[in-house]
Amino acid sequence: MPYRAWFQCIAGCDEKYKLNEIIYHCKKCGNLLEVVHDLDQLRKHDAKYWKDLLDARYLRTKWPYGSSVWGKKEFVCPQVKNENVVSLYEGGSNLFWAERLGKELGIENIWIKQCGNSHTGSFKDLGMTVLVSMVKQMISEGKKIPAVACASTGDTSAALAAYCAAAGIPSIVFLPKDKVSLAQLIQPIANGALTLSIDTDFDGCMKLVREVCLKNNIYLANSMNSLRIEGQKTISVEIVQQFDWEVPDVIVVPGGNLGNTSAIGKGFLIMEAMGITNKRPRIVCAQAAKANPLYLSYLTGFKEFKPIKAQKTLASAIQIGDPVSYQKAINILKKFDGIVEQATEDELANAAAQADKTGLFSCPHTGVALAVLKKLLEKKKIKAHEKVVVISTAHGLKFTEFKINYHENKLKEVTPRFANLPVSVPPSYEAVKTAILEKFEGFSL
Repeated sequence: MPYRAWFQCIAGCDEKYKLNEIIYHCKKCGNLLEVVHDLDQLRKHDAKYWKDLLDARYLRTKWPYGSSVWGKKEFVCPQVKNENVVSLYEGGSNLFWAERLGKELGIENIWIKQCGNSHTGSFKDLGMTVLVSMVKQMISEGKKIPAVACASTGDTSAALAAYCAAAGIPSIVFLPKDKVSLAQLIQPIANGALTLSIDTDFDGCMKLVREVCLKNNIYLANSMNSLRIEGQKTISVEIVQQFDWEVPDVIVVPGGNLGNTSAIGKGFLIMEAMGITNKRPRIVCAQAAKANPLYLSYLTGFKEFKPIKAQKTLASAIQIGDPVSYQKAINILKKFDGIVEQATEDELANAAAQADKTGLFSCPHTGVALAVLKKLLEKKKIKAHEKVVVISTAHGLKFTEFKINYHENKLKEVTPRFANLPVSVPPSYEAVKTAILEKFEGFSL
């Protein structure tokens, strides 16, 4: 069946462009583009057909459908030929029932979608597989693309470098100097990317990479390129699939450049259009208080949006004051009874640590989402009986310095309420016994 998709202006222009065209903005009005699918073709099959097909493919071995992104190829990126798919079998990440944490927060049904359990340790893999596959497709068609580039606060660069390495395509990453963790910095280096450490912030890197790509026909891989959104929207489909095709009540997602906020909504919208679901969750965008332009816009009812100068935050991947996808995110939040809330440095650090003590290992951005969830529970904007999914965007192992500094009480503006340092003891039974008894109240040996 000839499934089709194309780029179309988000502002409602009639302008349409092919997916293999190197374009990021509407030529008519300058707005961002989005990928639009031929729904008439998709609707020729009913919901049962799609559910059965997706379940049959999920995490199996037939190329490339075992990938939780490419298992949904028909409504992600149908134009890429299977031989040009660049996949590391991304997706299929754990949906963790955080029962103990829920009891502490006063909510019955909280789940953590652990997108960090992916090849490069973040949700960015889901979008990058689509983008790099389309680049490989275009190269196979004769287009001259010397390299793919991105500005990044860490995770995007890791995903781009890994997928380009797998495809044999040169990659270039623009990183703000001293603003990404060492674990994030080493990933593109290890995968052979040209890694540029630039003495500016993410917004400065974004300005530079756009100029370099425009002038040199290098393909831009940031989330303003809506091919990325097509892969990331599969998070929503996967969540519903893991819940046996039931839609949760609330999704809480950290927000920086805001591509993932729009992607989450888009995933639910296409399932609704295909008849797979008939309910929309509320979407909550969680921002760090030091990088909160969308939150400030939300306070005005989204009547205005003003970029800000983001301050240094522990949630470094969302330290973005001029997010590219703000209009897409606003459009989605309006359709999903959306809420935007913020979290301070103290709130996000302690929320991450509290989650860790119940079996998780949370990145600081997940800490932002968890802190916001706690606030909204206290404000009764989220009810204790609702089924809530928190999007955990990256693996905690990328942020070991953050965790070490938390437990050693070295983080500014943070009072570590869950600090847990090693206990030094001499090599004797009595010393070990004493340490155990001091640690666990009511414990007997």
